[in-house]
Amino acid sequence: MILTRGARVTGAVLCAVLALIVAGWLVRDVRAADDIGLLWRYWAGYYDPRLPLLPTTSAYDVVLLVVYLSAAVASLRSSVAATALVATGVVTIVLRLPGLWNIGESRTNARFTDDLRTRALLCAFVALAAGIAMIITAGAGRRAARDFSERLPARPGQGAGVIAFLCLGAAGAIVIAWEIRQATQISAIYPDWFVGGDRVVQGLIDPPPGWFSAVLALLCLFAAVSALVRAVHARPFGLIAAALLLFGGVLGVARTVHYELLDRFGDLPVESQLIVVTGFFEVLAGAVVLLALALPGPDEPPAMPNQGYGQGYGYPQPGVYGPPPPSQPPPGW
Repeated sequence: MILTRGARVTGAVLCAVLALIVAGWLVRDVRAADDIGLLWRYWAGYYDPRLPLLPTTSAYDVVLLVVYLSAAVASLRSSVAATALVATGVVTIVLRLPGLWNIGESRTNARFTDDLRTRALLCAFVALAAGIAMIITAGAGRRAARDFSERLPARPGQGAGVIAFLCLGAAGAIVIAWEIRQATQISAIYPDWFVGGDRVVQGLIDPPPGWFSAVLALLCLFAAVSALVRAVHARPFGLIAAALLLFGGVLGVARTVHYELLDRFGDLPVESQLIVVTGFFEVLAGAVVLLALALPGPDEPPAMPNQGYGQGYGYPQPGVYGPPPPSQPPPGW
């Protein structure tokens, strides 16, 4: 199934709205920090940055901005427009949902002004509505291909599907393992880590760290299985998961380089060594999956309605209106 022109335009507009919302918050944080380098150090988790105002975003909002812009282009031009809209809508909903119970809490008074919190809550409602509208648009705007000139949604190639399965499956398992470790280390505050609370610092518009990790792990595992069976939705879900993995790995590698952890890797505790290795693995896995899924697999021709007649000689198609045509004339012809 492919999208109608109206559905494509509607999906692109919804993606543009989400991109504008994220871009507005990113611009606010850059202006508040007075130095984009300082904001980057904060996003990357360095210990020393001191910002005049607490940022409302995280580094992953940059990834979401790229996702929204890419989804807008895919909505207008790609054969996987419908699944791209669904994937973008689902990710938007699950990542913005915690804002409904976190942004309006009184505990954020000390960190953000009332005006900022009100705008953030309105943006959360708009983002959720846009995400739901994208899924509805993708479902309601589908139609069958009219002829062989219209491309069906492209599935990942067989080799690309296996590569994506291995990389995303391993990445999802690693994220889950680290979250289990986190739950044992900070068991007293883990509920706040997962759903938000006074003891966890997060961007105003972003989900709590534990919530984001759970979403990333599920996204990786879902995309991994989908890629293995070469489902149509594997490419958009896998590309989003890979982009989040890649950027998270870049942040980890940046911390490793900044604090010169590779120079003293052998002296680090085992857990610290695993953290360093995880950052490099996420960069590698994310880049490999992006390359594997960026190009579609072989085109599949659309299934056209059966006309009841085969090509050539005017014989009926076998099994439709009669027996197959004889392979040679009967005796005596």
